[in-house]
Amino acid sequence: MLLAHWFSTPPLFTALLAGSQASPGPSMAREEAMQTERTELSPDGQRSSCRMHGPAFRKMYSAGGRFMLAPECQLRSRLSLSKLWNERRGYPVDIKRNGSQPSGRGPAEYFTGTVRIDPLLSPPEPARVAMALVTFEPGSRTAWHTHPLGQTLIVTSGCGWVQRDGGRIEEIRAGDVVWFAPRERHWHGATPTTAMAHIAVQERLDGSAVDWMEKVTEEQYRSATPE
Repeated sequence: MLLAHWFSTPPLFTALLAGSQASPGPSMAREEAMQTERTELSPDGQRSSCRMHGPAFRKMYSAGGRFMLAPECQLRSRLSLSKLWNERRGYPVDIKRNGSQPSGRGPAEYFTGTVRIDPLLSPPEPARVAMALVTFEPGSRTAWHTHPLGQTLIVTSGCGWVQRDGGRIEEIRAGDVVWFAPRERHWHGATPTTAMAHIAVQERLDGSAVDWMEKVTEEQYRSATPE
């Protein structure tokens, strides 16, 4: 599956840090005065520092006989996100123009029939969302598969079928939004007579967004009247 990421912005990161802060002071000087720098032993025995904001970030706790930084300060490693954002300031918004990315054919190993996959976006980590516009010609479909963190389908055109393991084939149409739970075995595709297109959205876990299984047989595909 084609993957895409969503760049994380400082407001989200700032919100995480600000959740336990007192109300902001009337001046920059007061805000700076509230900040302290603490240096303590980390779990691996190395010395590390954590810039803490407000009383909640000055809490300490004891583990293994040593004083260590409060759990909140473990967010320190995420400061690299803020650094990455600062490096991007002044650059244009990342826009993938229509027609700038070539379409691809769905691999025969994972799809039956004619399937076109159009990549939507592929920014870097830490985002892990994967997105693609997938178009199924009549009679085409995915193989059985699962997603470690689930999958959302946004049907953009046509009429198709979806089925989860143990359930009935169900019909989907343009405007429908479908959710498959994490690790739920399922397939989706066009009907025998009508094409269907959807945007597929899923997230990676440990580098993988999908686990492919065996193909949907003709018997399975035509086994029941859709709901």
